[in-house]
Amino acid sequence: MDVILLEKIANLGDLGDKVTVKSGYGRNFLIPFSKAVPATKDNVAAFEARRAELEKAASEKLAGAEKRAAEMSEIELTLTAKAGDEGKLFGSIGPRDLAEAITSAGVTVAKSEIRMAEGPIRATGEYDVAIQLHTDVAATIKVFIEAE
Repeated sequence: MDVILLEKIANLGDLGDKVTVKSGYGRNFLIPFSKAVPATKDNVAAFEARRAELEKAASEKLAGAEKRAAEMSEIELTLTAKAGDEGKLFGSIGPRDLAEAITSAGVTVAKSEIRMAEGPIRATGEYDVAIQLHTDVAATIKVFIEAE
């Protein structure tokens, strides 16, 4: 299935690229979430007419993500949680908890933007947490977990 991308998608292409994807990926993800349109003659012509508008929106989105990343680089979070004698937490701290803490620190972050490669935090200590704000923009914050 050929589609025209309406935004930059990692490992696939940039705005305006005509790419071939599997039918299910196009029908079930790209097209319903307005990330692409089918590559018909009418859609190609309509896209070319809207190209400047879409590129402007994409650049504004990128600038907003870069601004948020700059604000986030100054944040160091300290969270407290119940823990045992050896520093093991009763429970865990996941993306939702971190998103709420970062948002309360002044920068709005969705839990889907937080990338925790090792999974939820289950022990006290210092952690670096990656935040993917845009396809091209990522930030890292330091999180300190202390026992209550």
